[in-house]
Amino acid sequence: MAFCNRFGSLLRQSSASKGQGSMGVLLNYIRCMSSTKVFVGGLSYGTDNQSLKEAFASFGDVIEARIITDRDTGRSKGFGFVNFDSEECANSAVSAMNGQEINGRNLRVSFANDRAPAPRRGGGYRARGYGDGDGYRGRGGYGDGGNYRGDGDYGGHDEY
Repeated sequence: MAFCNRFGSLLRQSSASKGQGSMGVLLNYIRCMSSTKVFVGGLSYGTDNQSLKEAFASFGDVIEARIITDRDTGRSKGFGFVNFDSEECANSAVSAMNGQEINGRNLRVSFANDRAPAPRRGGGYRARGYGDGDGYRGRGGYGDGGNYRGDGDYGGHDEY
């Protein structure tokens, strides 16, 4: 029932706004309706996990607040994620905090998108090397296509 009420409310808001991107906003809300994870962008580089949690704690129980950092330098990338214990808390945080100023920066708050799976890349010994066409098995190594034929002859010249 709550879903139907929320969906009806969003339809009314969408039809009333008549804006260029209102359909996209509606579809984004539908897609993220059951989400409790919120994306927070535009954070100052001095914001840490604890201060992010404190900024969003007034909207409900924050399960986790995490600033994304550069793996090499450890410095904040300027965005993070907040996980709430309920959808209602996440909805109120998104509507109230989007565009608000914290530490001199305007926040961009929206429902977090699921990360697309990274493409699988071959690497190491699987793509080339042992057993795949060059190296030790294919052309000229120790194995199926090399110079040693297994009959005591190393190929090439017959008379030694």
